[in-house]
Amino acid sequence: MKTATPATARAINDRLALDLLIERGPLTAPQLRELTGLSRPTVADLVERLGTAGLVESVGEAEETRRGPNARLYRLIAERAHVVGVDLRRTGFTATVADLTGATVGTATRRFDATDTADAADTAAAADATDAADAADAPAIAPPANGPRRAPDLIASLAEAITQAANGRQPHIVVIGAPGMVHPHSGQSTAAPDMPGWRPDLPDELERVLGVRVLLENEVNLAAVAEHRLGAAAGHADFVLLWLDEGVGGAVVLDGRLRRGASGGAGELGWLEVDGAEFCDTIAPEVRATIAPEELAERIAKGAFAAISVLDPGLVVLGGSAGRAAGEPLAALVAARLATKSPIETEVRASTVEGDAVLHGAVLTGLDLAREEVFGG
Repeated sequence: MKTATPATARAINDRLALDLLIERGPLTAPQLRELTGLSRPTVADLVERLGTAGLVESVGEAEETRRGPNARLYRLIAERAHVVGVDLRRTGFTATVADLTGATVGTATRRFDATDTADAADTAAAADATDAADAADAPAIAPPANGPRRAPDLIASLAEAITQAANGRQPHIVVIGAPGMVHPHSGQSTAAPDMPGWRPDLPDELERVLGVRVLLENEVNLAAVAEHRLGAAAGHADFVLLWLDEGVGGAVVLDGRLRRGASGGAGELGWLEVDGAEFCDTIAPEVRATIAPEELAERIAKGAFAAISVLDPGLVVLGGSAGRAAGEPLAALVAARLATKSPIETEVRASTVEGDAVLHGAVLTGLDLAREEVFGG
């Protein structure tokens, strides 16, 4: 059996200490020893090492500790790196900047001009109530006053909003959540989303403009990341997220990992044929508004049944604006319908992520990558 080298052991100890500082805030050396189980010399060495690396600094003394070296409080230098999460919808987008602790330090929202949105997508649904409220005072991306109307420059709008939200900070990475499949290897959209100004090379071009790495991800996949960390699926290694919003989609998490599939299509339940129609059409926003909760639950159960039969996730989370709004009453109805269709025991819950799940998932994904790179593993 191979044993860890001293360098590997140091890296593991450093990351353990940094994660504790993220989770609990400033800590003293004795507190780090107690929480990690490491010896006094080891903690002293890692504190000095992390300080030299510009990751940790002393921020005064603990109030209830005797004065001296052991009383010093150490904090993660959260401003060492920043990440940007973007929720890109058909009606506009929101960009949020967070530091290494995950604390939000800036936000910018833009709305697409209504005429551009109508041209870009034949959809009757607006963004969910939370997004609409947040965007109420945001500047619109308007077409030119004279001459033929052109699609807005989405890349310029994104770059401007991200720069505004960053407010002089240089982001480490930008993670964008958008509708449509994203190839897990190339990171490119395999089907152009219906939104004004979209272009296939958007991630690469935005990366060139900002001089920052840009990662594109399916919006529902990012919502699943947030649900797993912050919401109804916390503590569950396996679950399926059924997304009920402007569109209908899904995401799959197995063994604690988001599963994208060979081409990015894992979890796309909307394409299923149910009762002679696509599943997404049977529970589209305009349909959900006209049918009784019992009928909606029956239709949802028919689509969810396919995922349960193949994956046996043990948990289905109803997300998106409709899933959150309907809450546990709808979840209970769906669970009851599923129980009549399958012997596989499956719990159904409504999303409990506060705020914009896609935006939360984008920031969390960016933080995972940034911390891995900045902390050195």
